[in-house]
Amino acid sequence: MSADLPVDCHVHSEWSWDAPEGSVDGACDRAVAVGIPGVVFTDHADLTAWFMPEHLHARMPPHFTERLGDDGVVRPSELDVEGHVAAVAAARERYPQLVVRAGVEVSEPHWHPSAVERLVRRGRFDLVIGSVHAVEVDGTPQMIESLFARWDADEVLRTYLREVLALVTAPVEFDVLAHVDYPVRSWPAKADPFEVGRFEDGFLPVLGALAASGKALEINTKRPLDARILEWWREVDGPSVTFGSDAHDPSRVGQAFADVAEHARSLGYAPRDTGDTGDTGDTEESDGSVSLRWWLTG
Repeated sequence: MSADLPVDCHVHSEWSWDAPEGSVDGACDRAVAVGIPGVVFTDHADLTAWFMPEHLHARMPPHFTERLGDDGVVRPSELDVEGHVAAVAAARERYPQLVVRAGVEVSEPHWHPSAVERLVRRGRFDLVIGSVHAVEVDGTPQMIESLFARWDADEVLRTYLREVLALVTAPVEFDVLAHVDYPVRSWPAKADPFEVGRFEDGFLPVLGALAASGKALEINTKRPLDARILEWWREVDGPSVTFGSDAHDPSRVGQAFADVAEHARSLGYAPRDTGDTGDTGDTEESDGSVSLRWWLTG
């Protein structure tokens, strides 16, 4: 296990409705194999039901079609909070060499503040991730990926960033902002190539507001985060970062962590030696040995 690598703070297991290949034990085994110090299981609590246009139905994976209603709306299954927390606690006993924590990823939490408050109180999670996967179109929540067939790609990203800014500035409980560049994962080949500099005026307000809130920015490695986004985060004195593979199967746990950790260190981010207190849970590290976040040191 390398002391230079961070904890993977964004991992999905079999307790996530959209991770049929997820596994708590498999993720822990993978963490040991790749030498990262731990994992935080942030299984989905998706409180939004999303409309999916008909042209996408044939392309949806089975775990989506199983939840697709006749009205074209995908209704995610509710997270079994007690089962999730208990499974992670059991894994913590089986893997004493790892930091193993129970977290949660909540989609569009600013749309569901009361439900999020109840969820956080019920789960007493070590880390709460806030994310945006959908925006409202004509009053109906629609997944970001579905918009590229109808909208200009630049407008999809700008609409997404406006929604993320609404999340970041809302009075809702979460610790970390996930995948700030989420739409880029689905960037269409027929569009002009993605160039992050074109969207500086969209990213900077989000990053500035997030920094002012004291929350962390996630470096999500499912798609490499453009280096300039992290550099902008440093320019606005972003206080901390977390690292997340967004793995929905164990093989992706800790992917590309060496490279992104090196870049974060070069900008002044490093782990603390002692545990730090989270915004929503009891503590992020109850044993005080490994920091989930890397903090700006200078």
